[in-house]
Amino acid sequence: MQRDRVYLIIDILTKLIEYGEVNQSSLLLYCRLNLTKHKEILDGLERNSFIVKKNSYLGKKMILSYSITPQGIEFYKKILEPYEKFFPRK
Repeated sequence: MQRDRVYLIIDILTKLIEYGEVNQSSLLLYCRLNLTKHKEILDGLERNSFIVKKNSYLGKKMILSYSITPQGIEFYKKILEPYEKFFPRK
């Protein structure tokens, strides 16, 4: 069964609230996402300033991580939490 886009966004923001900063691989794993299919969602959240993408290096290896912004937390609490309460998942 395929999740609606809004529930994918809820899952992403929930994990970022729960864990703080999460590397891309872990975030995709926790939320059961595919980078190829769902990168546009992450990009959209970043474009709207709900999340921040950060590059860091471990030796020569680049680590990409995400964290939620105060604006993202506000969006989650005011819009997405009530949405999920009103339209619970099946």
